[in-house]
Amino acid sequence: MNYRSVSHILESSIIDMGSFQVKQPLPTQKVPQISPFLLLHHFGPIKVEPGFDPIDLGPHPHRGFEPVTFLYQGGIRHKDSLGNEGILEAGDIQWMTAGRGIIHSERASDFFMENGGTIEGIQLWANLSAQDKMTQPKYQEIRKNDIPIIAENKVTHRLVSGNWNGEKGIVDTFSPMIIIQTSILTGGKTHIPIPENFNACIYILSGKIILNNNFDYPAGKMIYFTNKGDSIGIEGLEDTEILVLCGEPIEEPLAQYGPFVMNSQTEIMEAMRDYQMGKMGFYID
Repeated sequence: MNYRSVSHILESSIIDMGSFQVKQPLPTQKVPQISPFLLLHHFGPIKVEPGFDPIDLGPHPHRGFEPVTFLYQGGIRHKDSLGNEGILEAGDIQWMTAGRGIIHSERASDFFMENGGTIEGIQLWANLSAQDKMTQPKYQEIRKNDIPIIAENKVTHRLVSGNWNGEKGIVDTFSPMIIIQTSILTGGKTHIPIPENFNACIYILSGKIILNNNFDYPAGKMIYFTNKGDSIGIEGLEDTEILVLCGEPIEEPLAQYGPFVMNSQTEIMEAMRDYQMGKMGFYID
């Protein structure tokens, strides 16, 4: 067993997103991306009273990548320019392929608005290669009970994507990647193999862990590993929730402006023009 060593410890910045704040460990000035992963926002946990929408992200466009929402607590309503509308509940995932362009909104669900409670989740941006950036957009709602589970002693892995430990994740991705939601009880230990050519990182939502029988790390940190080695070892010092992200890097130029992720500034300008001309569809509330 050859553990990957730590390349960077990424601290979470606090970013204002309208009516709420998110923790952002990626991107940073030192680490602009961990290809194919471009951005991670952790919102919550936020306890809110009935009648208050802590999300309230009105209609906005995306092009050239895949925005993914992991909902850990609460309820969210999605609506988009393709005519999709759905409700995410705790444990569900929303996997959206923006492709050539989509307009969508995310707000607290009616049930959550009526009852209040705690909301928590992660939004992840996964890049698309140049050949896939203008693919047809699509939207997938993934229910908690449909995600494959790999259980160990005091450890539960939920395999979102990729082939791992003899199982296949529920999401087929455009580029090879392994995404795992891992829950570790205090004292639980696990070993996560990583393909040789994949970038790898983990984000700690809650709790505290020891990595590779060495140093310990608290919640709110993202750990980015070197590409030398075949695995990472994790032990839970407390009940812990982590998100494991591994993927084959996309070795292409990257141009980004707000919600558009392309390969050149010319393509960014085209995306802005297409959105203004209605070529990404129309959102009807």
